[in-house]
Amino acid sequence: MQSRILAAAFIAALTAAAPAQQRPRITGISHLAVYTSNPAATEHYYTVDLGAVKLSDPENPQGVRYMLSATQFIEVLPLPAGSGFNRLDHAAFNTESAEAMRRYLSANGVKTPAHVTKGSDGSRWFEVFDPEGNRIQFLEPPKNPKPIDAPNAIGYHIIHIGFLVHDRATEDSFYRGLLGFRPYWWGGRNDKVEWVSQQVPDGHDWLEYMLAAGPGTGIPPGMTQNTLGVLDHFSIGEVSVPDTYKVLATGNRLDCRHDPAPKIGLDGKYQFNMYDPDGIRTEVMNFHATEKPCCSPFTADDPAE
Repeated sequence: MQSRILAAAFIAALTAAAPAQQRPRITGISHLAVYTSNPAATEHYYTVDLGAVKLSDPENPQGVRYMLSATQFIEVLPLPAGSGFNRLDHAAFNTESAEAMRRYLSANGVKTPAHVTKGSDGSRWFEVFDPEGNRIQFLEPPKNPKPIDAPNAIGYHIIHIGFLVHDRATEDSFYRGLLGFRPYWWGGRNDKVEWVSQQVPDGHDWLEYMLAAGPGTGIPPGMTQNTLGVLDHFSIGEVSVPDTYKVLATGNRLDCRHDPAPKIGLDGKYQFNMYDPDGIRTEVMNFHATEKPCCSPFTADDPAE
């Protein structure tokens, strides 16, 4: 009951606050930040299996970044004491101005920090909580980010991220109502809406609501670490998932938990799932559908390759 009251208060604050300024552009996915209980095994997964480049973390000296491009990466942090089996720290979106975004959200009733943080690489960022308590970061990349040389990366574009969501309407008050995210696709099994894709307002990357829980917030009682890791995920775009699978298989890069083979999902796109040592899912996905999607048509352009 308390979680519902808090969610209602969040929505009321957004409704009551008149927009005081223009929202800065949100251009795409920046990163997903996850925890590791085995740093060596996690490093092998991200650098060997996925082919990302390991760099130091300008945000956290205890963390590392596994870079796929100059502006997209997976941030890996030490597992905090008492975290249970949760392995998601935060999701992050790129914006043209972190400070302008901070002021915009503050003016519209969202609790924000007093100032943005500046990283050693010149990036700027801050964090807020969405209506269900998910930590969301807005990051302004460096003005001239250093190119990343990742010749073995299985892909260079994180086209979407997803995480556990309880109530679609509650989350829409923030992502669609305030931030301007746009519908892209929704679907599910057995006439049930399970996945809702919302594109960023100024690009084609998207956030996927993983609607797999009842009312409330947080991790539902009885949910396992494996199930939560399926929900909390990121997706790397591919021209051809079957071709990528062949590269992984012939290169002996499938020493992780993974699907038996690529398949076409209900959205009509080829996909192949791999899992890091703590269960966070990497969804390798075609940029474009090869079959007609179930449930709803795509209502916006696909991400660029």
